[in-house]
Amino acid sequence: MTDESADRQTTASATLDGRPNERTDVILGEDEPMVQPGMNWFVLRVASNKESHVRETLLRKVQIEGMTHLVGRILVPTEKTKTIKGGKQRITETKLYPGYVFVEMKLEEDGRIPQDVFFLIKETTGVGDFVGAAGRPTPMATHEIEKMLLDSRKPEETPIVKMVFEKGEHVVIKEGPFEGYEGTVDELLPEKGLVRVLVTIFGRQAPIELEEWQIGKPDEV
Repeated sequence: MTDESADRQTTASATLDGRPNERTDVILGEDEPMVQPGMNWFVLRVASNKESHVRETLLRKVQIEGMTHLVGRILVPTEKTKTIKGGKQRITETKLYPGYVFVEMKLEEDGRIPQDVFFLIKETTGVGDFVGAAGRPTPMATHEIEKMLLDSRKPEETPIVKMVFEKGEHVVIKEGPFEGYEGTVDELLPEKGLVRVLVTIFGRQAPIELEEWQIGKPDEV
């Protein structure tokens, strides 16, 4: 492996490792192998917001062209989150690795992409380059593959409410009757999308439950 290839592999590893373990839009069976015989997983750069389009297009083209023996699974890991504002819930689905699609495929003996597969992928709108160098894509590391497939095997679950603040953190109230008051986070209530804040009112501490969007960090208000 060249120094350039190694550097890019390190960059890819850092990108993958820096994301939280959530779930993906493709559920894999417990008995599916980590890597199909003769194949490896590779990271394909794509245009932002084109991840799902690229995945669906490639899957369709692989089927039509009869290349399932060269191209296996194609994944776009996502997570579902729930936000609550004004008592109303909103569920959003976001890409865990924006700008990337994960492709399982078989390479030639010299490490290059088979010509037919190369043109099939490169002629797809929104596709960039594979992580690698000199036309030879770099296989994902084993721990990266395990992480991605573990996420994909998670059962369907209720979307989570992501909490930005932590217990004990100093915050400022941005909205509501106590706007401008400062306090300390006493408890997180993610199932309700609320944060309980201890605020000193008339010389006494009082707990106030607020929606997360109603508070902020002192240096951001």
